[in-house]
Amino acid sequence: MHFKKFCLSFLLVLLLTACAPTVTPVPPIAPTNIPPTQTQQVQDQFPVKAELRHAKAFTVEYHDTYKVVTLLQPWRDAGTTFTYILVQRGTEPPANAGDAQVIEIPVQSAASLSTTHLTYWNELDQLDLLKAVGNVDYVNTPGVLERLQSGKIQSVGNGPEVNIETLLNLQPELVTTLALGNVKKDDYQLLTEKGFHVVIVSDFMEETPLGRAEWVKFMALFTNQEAEAEAVFAPIEQRYQEMQKLAQNATTCPSVVMGFEINGTWNMPGGRVYQAAYIRDAGGCYLWADDESTGRIPLSFEEVYAKAADAEFWFNQSSSWETAEDVLAADPRYANFKAFAEGRAYNNNARLNATGGNDYNESGHANPDIILADLISILHPELLPDHELVYHRLLSGAGQ
Repeated sequence: MHFKKFCLSFLLVLLLTACAPTVTPVPPIAPTNIPPTQTQQVQDQFPVKAELRHAKAFTVEYHDTYKVVTLLQPWRDAGTTFTYILVQRGTEPPANAGDAQVIEIPVQSAASLSTTHLTYWNELDQLDLLKAVGNVDYVNTPGVLERLQSGKIQSVGNGPEVNIETLLNLQPELVTTLALGNVKKDDYQLLTEKGFHVVIVSDFMEETPLGRAEWVKFMALFTNQEAEAEAVFAPIEQRYQEMQKLAQNATTCPSVVMGFEINGTWNMPGGRVYQAAYIRDAGGCYLWADDESTGRIPLSFEEVYAKAADAEFWFNQSSSWETAEDVLAADPRYANFKAFAEGRAYNNNARLNATGGNDYNESGHANPDIILADLISILHPELLPDHELVYHRLLSGAGQ
């Protein structure tokens, strides 16, 4: 009896096992490139972010898919700021953009209406972006000149004379310009009204040479080249600071005057502009260094002469002056300045092109270390005995 029960139980187990379904392991699902939904976390589009160490006239704030760039000092005593929202291509702009210009980045074409901007594009290897420039007579950058000659870049002028029709045909995604706060001379209002994305570049508002050179990082924001901009700027910064330390070994501090009179006014750089910083960093004593002006001080010839007649060095006159004869033709009274009479008048126009464009105002601003080396070798030749002047030259015939 027990044996029969055992057999029946065994047969029942066999039947149940035979009827059970076979379970086959399911392989893992391979990940797919599914676009993020509204509820998913948006990935940071800008892993490399600009770090500003010297520039003070603009700021940048990063978000996952856009950057907020604020121009704090668009021109002297502006009393207003400008905001640009740079949105990564393929993403949505923020809902609260307000009056800010919204620009899709990286931009794929541009027009730069001031030659001072060209060197930044050149440093970033982005000259192929350029479709137009302002006044061709002032251009010194070789790559831009080549593209102008081949027709890849067109000259459209600037200010009230800017060629709107040509720009409308070219349709640059970005137009960079400068502004002075003068509606009769500025062009940004007109260009904005015509539908262009216009960005004011106010690098000239910086108080130090390194602050101005750091504006390569500003331009890089529009092409997502923050890493490249840092790679450009960091060696310049290092060389400049090395030159500063070298100048600290000087045992004298020669007195310096700058500028010249035009139309009855001598516009002297204030003590807080980058030109004054150059003299300080080169080991010179600028006679208006204590002035707190961040712009130019309008003075009469007589006021300047009363303070600077015995200045040991005179820098940065008219770009058109190359000889002592040019100086005296403008005003014979310059002969009474000690710096001129003793042959220590230096101009920053050693790199003029055939039409009068001064490369000091183009590549010079991006190479402050070279300008500083020029000034140190002039003020303290014993510190840099082998340096050959690049942007400066002695006015020939002065002191003879």
